[in-house]
Amino acid sequence: MGSEPPSSPQVVEDGGEEDEEELSGGEEADLRSSSGRGSLLTRRGITLRVLLKDGLVEPGDGVLAIHYLGKNFVGDLLNDGKIRWVETGQIFNSPSAWATHCKRLVNPAKKSGCGWASVRYRGQKLVQYKTTWLHKYQPSADMSLVSEEDDDEDEEEGKTAVQADEKNKNNKPGLNDLMVSRRSDRERIPVRYCTLGTRDAARDPHTLVELSAFSAINRFQPFNVAVSSNVLLLMDFHCHLTTSEVVGYLGGRWDTNTQLLTVLRAFPCRTRLADRDSASAVEEEICQNLFMRGLSLVGWYHSHPRGPALPSLQDIDSQMDHQLRLQGSNNGFQPCLGIICGPYYHGNQGVASTITPFWVVPPPEQRPNDHGIPVAVEVTYVQDNFLTSDVLNEMMLLVDYYRTAPDIVQFSQYWCPDTTMMDKIKGSLSCHAPKDQAYCQILEHVYSQLSCTH
Repeated sequence: MGSEPPSSPQVVEDGGEEDEEELSGGEEADLRSSSGRGSLLTRRGITLRVLLKDGLVEPGDGVLAIHYLGKNFVGDLLNDGKIRWVETGQIFNSPSAWATHCKRLVNPAKKSGCGWASVRYRGQKLVQYKTTWLHKYQPSADMSLVSEEDDDEDEEEGKTAVQADEKNKNNKPGLNDLMVSRRSDRERIPVRYCTLGTRDAARDPHTLVELSAFSAINRFQPFNVAVSSNVLLLMDFHCHLTTSEVVGYLGGRWDTNTQLLTVLRAFPCRTRLADRDSASAVEEEICQNLFMRGLSLVGWYHSHPRGPALPSLQDIDSQMDHQLRLQGSNNGFQPCLGIICGPYYHGNQGVASTITPFWVVPPPEQRPNDHGIPVAVEVTYVQDNFLTSDVLNEMMLLVDYYRTAPDIVQFSQYWCPDTTMMDKIKGSLSCHAPKDQAYCQILEHVYSQLSCTH
């Protein structure tokens, strides 16, 4: 999802199942020709070009927006009725094409975008401008021509905003608009592993699964794990920056004599999960950094920004793949640690993120078609003496990367009525503080840069 050069912007036409194909100027003229404005336009015929031509909307920079599951996307309305996404410069032929593209970045399973109900022009849904056009030029038209089923997530967010506004009228000025809504986050209820049974293609791959204990499956943890506090600090910082899921790798050493896995460094991936083009380059850079530091790849981490820090079925399969890949071709045993970080789940205790180390035990041989068994890994956390310049530099690179992202966390928002998002990240990172208390002054510089991202 890299930025396109201005001279040749990428045009995105796919709008999903509910995309409304944009009509050419000739087709629009044909639809009107029989009786001027009185000619009945179909729902498909009322396009942004029609609204522009009749003066209901005007082209402009940053006049279009999508708010989806806590993430904001901003677009320019062009003179020809097309939409240019501000972040990347991509051109979209219709509201539905843009909405579908943006929503799939957040939720890859999303099949359609409900564009006219999801995209807002100067704060109002586009579908309302379509309704206004019909009232003005075709007052006898059936309003079902513009009825469009609102996307569940959008509708839920809208209701939450109205309810919060009514409920908190006497709260601090602006608090209602700034607070992060808890109710807009759809709760994913974890299931027990024993309820899964054989793999089922119809089951949601994002289903969360409770962790088992090694003792519960009559096993001992086959290795010990020690994790540096700087690893946790950098990983937690990365996961706090964005409302989208992030991923990174873990570097360290595996001692076959003591069966001790030591995790010494986190390597955040500064790329989008959907950006496959840059993924290989980022991974190559991380491999070089591992080699330069004399470290081995020993695991990976990712975030569940607003959900429980438990593995999904997809995470379980990914973890098993990583374990097999690290094992290599010689069948020698080397563990691969998976870590899930849940920074903004309101089920967490206090402001600290929930951090969950896990491993996957293969299913029993007599049940090869079952999912692997996710188990909790006992870890020893080692407090570092000081915050290294290496980690500090990585934090600044992350700030620069997410600075202009539409899904960067707004740190002036409120996490809860008395705690801002900035207070939240500071409190969580303090749980991984090095022994040298000078780190507080060092991190203040990082926090000041975060404050400048809005």
